[in-house]
Amino acid sequence: MIDLRRLQALVAVAEYGTVTAAAKALSFTPSAVSQQIGQLAQDLDAELLERQGRRVHLTPAAHALLAHASTIQAQWEQAKAELAATTGLVHGTLRICGVSSAIAALAAPATNQLQLQHPNLHVLLREEESAACYQLLLTDESDIALVLPTMDAPDPTDARFEQQAVLTDPQDLLVPESHALAQTGGVDLADAAEESWIVKRHDNDSYTLLSVACAAAGFTPHIAHEAKEWYAVSSLVAAGLGVCLLPRIVPLPASHPVVRVPLTGRSAPARRILTSVRRGSADHPAIAAGLSALHDVADNDRRSH
Repeated sequence: MIDLRRLQALVAVAEYGTVTAAAKALSFTPSAVSQQIGQLAQDLDAELLERQGRRVHLTPAAHALLAHASTIQAQWEQAKAELAATTGLVHGTLRICGVSSAIAALAAPATNQLQLQHPNLHVLLREEESAACYQLLLTDESDIALVLPTMDAPDPTDARFEQQAVLTDPQDLLVPESHALAQTGGVDLADAAEESWIVKRHDNDSYTLLSVACAAAGFTPHIAHEAKEWYAVSSLVAAGLGVCLLPRIVPLPASHPVVRVPLTGRSAPARRILTSVRRGSADHPAIAAGLSALHDVADNDRRSH
């Protein structure tokens, strides 16, 4: 028998390159990761790690096992889904993580819908950036992730996940009420090339999206101030300290003297929000109900706009 937690430790070392990095991703100690892999090696009667100098490397046996890891894990998820479906009930705990705007605009109303439809289902929401969401899925700390496909995201064909587009979210230019661009019905992103921008550079999917959008429009944004939370960003824009890209699904306080300006032209940026689950888990009754509710909310958002 293979203990999937031990297999997960080996997969993490393969993905992150070192035992230390794998331990950080799994919220374990390095010694615990080494112990898990050592026990897995005993289970299989095969050496999985070999030391070369100060580093450890995967053995040919480890690579052979890793070729089957995604299939093994997906079959386990499918087995759990089939077992849960035998009760005919939607109950237990459903954990949803996602980027802040998707949690607010999609997960919160979906949770209300789920509480009405399935009173025995408890939903837990968690705000995280996309990279952290994928990791929470892999460590079985979340069941559904609402993520943005940035350059650092897993490939769409990654065998560990099942991903589906749930919403295309246009991005607007947010400017102060007194700004020259506030008086137009829409502008090309290139018209804002000389502006100062407000966005947090690190641990923030929005910075990656801004960089890609501006590159497509032919310029590199000058970052004047760094903020991440949308209320703070809007406050800085209202104070005339810069402009920002604002996802259309993000609400703004009416008290802020700012204007959303639609972006037009070929370089008009839009975000694709995806649902991501562990491969094989989508038919679990609780997860299937969560995915359905999220898509219902997204459909209603599209109709309202």
